[in-house]
Amino acid sequence: MTEPSQDGPVQPEAEEQETPAPQPEVPAAEETVEPTAEQDELVLAQIALAERTNDLQRLQAEFVNYKRRVERDRDLIRENATYAALAPITEVLDTIDRAREHGELDAGFQTVADQLERVVAGLGLTKFGAAGEAFDPTIHEALSHIGEDPEVEVTTCKVVAKAGYRIGSRVVRAAQVLVVDPPSGPTA
Repeated sequence: MTEPSQDGPVQPEAEEQETPAPQPEVPAAEETVEPTAEQDELVLAQIALAERTNDLQRLQAEFVNYKRRVERDRDLIRENATYAALAPITEVLDTIDRAREHGELDAGFQTVADQLERVVAGLGLTKFGAAGEAFDPTIHEALSHIGEDPEVEVTTCKVVAKAGYRIGSRVVRAAQVLVVDPPSGPTA
């Protein structure tokens, strides 16, 4: 502001004058739009619906994961029960194998042995381990090393003392074997 002069009243400078901002030509009712009670209820209902939908989707995902866990656990329990039931039977199967090595089984015993082998095979118990297989420490148990053999290129199972058994990929009992190595020195 400028100081009063003796000539008359103080005039504001042009730069300091405020000009009123032009007012939009909008009805006064729209300037302060306040939602009606019905609109408030609608917005609140939509928010509640979105929350409930998210809750439902989360619960549905949790339920699907729960079902998967239950199925996986059920399969594991079934596999463990089969393992526990069949593991002791491997000794009976070994006895049958030794009896076969000593001669023909009489007809009655042969029928029982065949039926037992079919039943355990149907439950998933499979026999493995044969002479001539490459030695694999994950499925074979070496009882003894019996030297070198020029006919083999890798450590090989030469004699199978007891066959191994597995259920699926799970080893019930490792095959007990005697192994031979390939020749270590140069061959002439």
